[in-house]
Amino acid sequence: MFIPFAQETPEVAEEVVEEKTLSIIDLMFSGGPGGTIIILILAVLLFFAIYIYFERIFAIKAASKTDKNFMNQIKDSVTSGNIESAKIRCAQENSPVARLTEKGISRIGSPLEDINTAIENAGRLEVYKLEKNVSVLATIAGAAPMIGFLGTVIGMVIAFHELATSSGQAEMGSLAEGIYTAMTTTVAGLIVGIIAYIGYNHVVVRTDKVVHQMEATAVDFLDLLNEPS
Repeated sequence: MFIPFAQETPEVAEEVVEEKTLSIIDLMFSGGPGGTIIILILAVLLFFAIYIYFERIFAIKAASKTDKNFMNQIKDSVTSGNIESAKIRCAQENSPVARLTEKGISRIGSPLEDINTAIENAGRLEVYKLEKNVSVLATIAGAAPMIGFLGTVIGMVIAFHELATSSGQAEMGSLAEGIYTAMTTTVAGLIVGIIAYIGYNHVVVRTDKVVHQMEATAVDFLDLLNEPS
């Protein structure tokens, strides 16, 4: 005898699994008050690092601009004895190279050693101007990762404190704040440090090129004074 199977029509509730997406901003500030403070400090350091980098790059770029015919014009003026014309040309150029040359021109008639000393002193002043705030960039490059690691230690302390107060039965949810603090601050500190370090090295390389240009100009000027009349 055929026994029909009863059709089962259970109402199956459709579970909608919502993927919880976490933006970078939410992730960075999900570490509680301690992590938030560390992140804000690193954000300020990043702002200063970027500002100093671009400010120095623009300043160095302006300082490196020199007319290719500048030294030829100076040589012509000095050789012909037109010292005032050479000074005016240096003032028009208004660059570290021109200021060094002007310093040497203003000492013409003095012993060659005195002229060389005056140029060296002016050169040190120009290098100081070029390296303005570069040490701050280096400090940020070194301090940012350390601040990030400080956040790591704070996060671990928070996590172990939660574990200790729960007699070792803490759930992952209660440990999340400390873990977030540890991880996000480390990542943020390394990012800021890497950016500042790369920026610092680039600024140093660009500064060295200008310094080399200044040294070459000083040698050319001293050679001009050593030429037999």
